[in-house]
Amino acid sequence: MDVLIKKDLFRYIGSDCHKRCMQLRYLFFTPGFQYTYLMRKCQKGGSFKFFWMVLLRWCMFKTGIQIPYQTVIGEGLYIAHFGNIIINPGARIGKNFTIAAGALVGFTLGKRMGHPIIGDNVRMCTNSIVIGKVKIGNNVLIAPGAFCNFDVPDNCIVIGNPGTIIQKELSPTAKYNGAFVVENYK
Repeated sequence: MDVLIKKDLFRYIGSDCHKRCMQLRYLFFTPGFQYTYLMRKCQKGGSFKFFWMVLLRWCMFKTGIQIPYQTVIGEGLYIAHFGNIIINPGARIGKNFTIAAGALVGFTLGKRMGHPIIGDNVRMCTNSIVIGKVKIGNNVLIAPGAFCNFDVPDNCIVIGNPGTIIQKELSPTAKYNGAFVVENYK
């Protein structure tokens, strides 16, 4: 496995990501990592790109995850629960991004026409939505069911529909990420 994929796997299992048996276990039995693996292989390209694209499409139908391989996502992607996850290919996402079932990162028309830019260490919980040309800062937690179509500064929690920002002094995502962020990758 290449380094980027191992950094993604590190978010799932920590330092055991270097063990071949754990790599195979998560590749075959963890749908979120399986999708991430195939997406990264498509991004890498090469002579087998078409093969990886076919497998990615199959995995998309199997898991309900729709993250096109063109999407720019930093190292440490963690798909917490698979099913009905949609990310627009125009979105730009930083490292240590966590996303759960039912989450949407999308394009919109109108006043906020465009794609989101999401910072590092962001966690999108179940059924949360981020749409439009918005900038989500670092260390942001988007709570379950939250709707966000506005800019969010660093170290915040977004709750509710319509979304409300709660400012925090410390990172609200630190307790979820803990030691499993790519800065701790060895």
